[in-house]
Amino acid sequence: MTNISLDEEVRLFTNNAEREKYNLLGTLYGIIVALDYLERAYVRDAITAAQYSPACTRLLSQYMTMLKLVKDSVPSIEQFMTRYRMDNPAALHRIQVGVPATVEHSSEAGPETGKWIAETTQNFITFMDALKLRLRAKDQLHPILQELVTGYARFKGSKDWEGRSKMVSWLITLNSMKASEEITEEQSRQLSFDVEHAYAEFFRSLSSGKERS
Repeated sequence: MTNISLDEEVRLFTNNAEREKYNLLGTLYGIIVALDYLERAYVRDAITAAQYSPACTRLLSQYMTMLKLVKDSVPSIEQFMTRYRMDNPAALHRIQVGVPATVEHSSEAGPETGKWIAETTQNFITFMDALKLRLRAKDQLHPILQELVTGYARFKGSKDWEGRSKMVSWLITLNSMKASEEITEEQSRQLSFDVEHAYAEFFRSLSSGKERS
């Protein structure tokens, strides 16, 4: 009979591939829990819509990314949550809807504006993530930035936002480059700084009630 030590650590994996799989599954689990907490906080008015919308959009984006990485192990999110005994109905509903509650139940600003806010938030996140992933070539960055600026410009107050002029300036810079040319590390850092500033400015304008499309 095999002796089993109660003090011995139980390993979920025996090789690096299995370890990576469980790490990814753990990350997915954490995203779902975080999303559930966020939904409950928003319903209880513990956070504002301006705080909730970008956080929710980012978590949904991260969820979609993780789902692609674990698709062989996760046939469906419902099965995953059942398997790991997750009781997070608010997160499951948000995942199934696919957009923040501010878009799903948009009223004051109108459904179209709510949709624009979600889309612009996602465009900001996509572009900032591209820079963090060290994408540097014009043909990698220009299309994303162009989509961001186009969506950003739909808001009435954007003409007065400092971030808009800076992003347009970067569009002009990228447009003057050849498709294969890359921005320098210094340019990348400055671009990242400018876009993050524009992102913060965008949500400040929403929370202060200045933006009414």
